[in-house]
Amino acid sequence: MKAKYVFLLATTIVVLGSCGAKKKIMEAENRYSQLDSSYRLLQADLAECQDSSAEYKREIARLQNSYQEQKNTSDRMVEQLKDLSVISSSQAESINKSLENISGKDAYIQNLQAAISRKDSLNMALVMNLKGAIGNLDDQDINIKIDKGVVYIDISDKLLFKSGSYEVSGRAPEVLGKVAQVLANQPDIEFLVEGHTDNVPYKRGVLLDNWDLSVKRATSIVRILQDQYHLDPARMTAAGRGEYIPIASNDTEEGKAINRRTRIVILPQLDQFFKLLEQPTS
Repeated sequence: MKAKYVFLLATTIVVLGSCGAKKKIMEAENRYSQLDSSYRLLQADLAECQDSSAEYKREIARLQNSYQEQKNTSDRMVEQLKDLSVISSSQAESINKSLENISGKDAYIQNLQAAISRKDSLNMALVMNLKGAIGNLDDQDINIKIDKGVVYIDISDKLLFKSGSYEVSGRAPEVLGKVAQVLANQPDIEFLVEGHTDNVPYKRGVLLDNWDLSVKRATSIVRILQDQYHLDPARMTAAGRGEYIPIASNDTEEGKAINRRTRIVILPQLDQFFKLLEQPTS
């Protein structure tokens, strides 16, 4: 019996010892497994760090290249600025003179434009005054217009002259008095009185042709403006155009009637423009 108990105790010790060893082995295996996992994680982190380091190195190289390019560009700009400074110093006076010329010419053009604008405004006011003075006279017999910056007053010969004559008719003072009133209020204006005819040949007394007739009609008008309405004769010019500047066809009686006219041309004040033109532009 005692031997039996001893055997059982020995067996128990062996079994218990075996169980303890297995437990330790299992613990060691678990610890190894944990260490192996940690090692693998560290290897992965190291590889990632190495990849990042390579990327950083490539970025640094790119930045260095970009810096070098910018530096090269800057160096070239410096050289160009040096060249420009040489040009500017040697040609500064010439450039300044060119700029002054441009500025002067621009001011000159602006002055001309202002003068033209003033002239156009004065012409428009003159036309309005003339039309207001003429009143209810038939537009077919008297026409006032602006053409290319010049004021024209066309008066039919039936309002001014007897048929086929350079003697004025009884209606002439009615028309000329109204025109003279406006012209008298513009003492600086000069004007041209032109006689015009149709193309029907004319010869009577001392008059040889339509040239003579147109001139005599013009001089008849300027004499009336001078003698009866006291306009300064120095402001007036008389001229004959004959049949050579028609404004309608001479193939019809109506056209011929339109062509037989006296034209008063308000002359542009060219002296003002000549003074502008004489201004130095250099």
